[in-house]
Amino acid sequence: MTVMGCGPVGGDPNAPDAYDRGTIHISADESFKPVLDAEVKVYEASYLDAKIVVDYKPEAECLKDALTDSIRMIITTRRFTNQELQAITDSMKLEPHQSTIAYDAIAVVVNKQATDSFFTLSELKDLVSGKTKGLTPVFDGLRATSTVRFMLDSVLKGTPLGPNVTAAQNSEGVLNYVAQNRNAVGFIGVSWIGNKEDSAQMSFQQKVTIANIQSTDNPDGYVKPYQANIYARRYPMVRDLVYLLKEKYQGLGNGFANFLNGDRGQLVFRRAYLLPAKMPFWIRPATLNQERQ
Repeated sequence: MTVMGCGPVGGDPNAPDAYDRGTIHISADESFKPVLDAEVKVYEASYLDAKIVVDYKPEAECLKDALTDSIRMIITTRRFTNQELQAITDSMKLEPHQSTIAYDAIAVVVNKQATDSFFTLSELKDLVSGKTKGLTPVFDGLRATSTVRFMLDSVLKGTPLGPNVTAAQNSEGVLNYVAQNRNAVGFIGVSWIGNKEDSAQMSFQQKVTIANIQSTDNPDGYVKPYQANIYARRYPMVRDLVYLLKEKYQGLGNGFANFLNGDRGQLVFRRAYLLPAKMPFWIRPATLNQERQ
């Protein structure tokens, strides 16, 4: 299956849906809910007869939906393996398509009364493996979430989670737990906390502090998960935002996929303070001039 790069295209007039009409069900990683809600809102505002129903769940549950006929698109933080793609092809008699549409980061948040908001990756590893006393790491679940998988694969690298780790029901639960517990350290997708133009996220930023993590290019520097730091990979905990599309015709799934890859969908990612994967991103040098009084 080929997904066109510019915009929606017309489909089979006898199909149950097209890029501008019908209903599609999507399974998506819960850690991207704020930005994906924004993407759906813009798309449905453009095509009033189109309805995109997103079921947010842990990443492992999304991956299981790959073999579910009723779910035509899956949005997670990793690409499917060749074996997984072949299994989909064999069982569903179609060729799935996948694409990286943006880059996200795992933000570390601490209570407003926390004594420290600067961490190295080594310190984070000690924290989530249980070696650090007095602090409680909080995840959006203890199993099956993309945040937990990232920490296990990229930070712990074989070391298990410590007994001090606790779990909230979801990303919003992580933020609330950290806001209420001085010694808590939360791990969430930056989509939940990084957008300074979103009123809900601003209210969260008034309750918690986004921690600074040691920069990958300067051991003496510490950075937050801002777009420029994601782009330059100075922020060490960056991950992909990927969709898998399973559609036998040019329907609503293709239409939404084209939108996510296109200029307007990429602009939504940029305004949500993620790094768009298909849109050029420039860092311009700036000089701060301060006038003496």
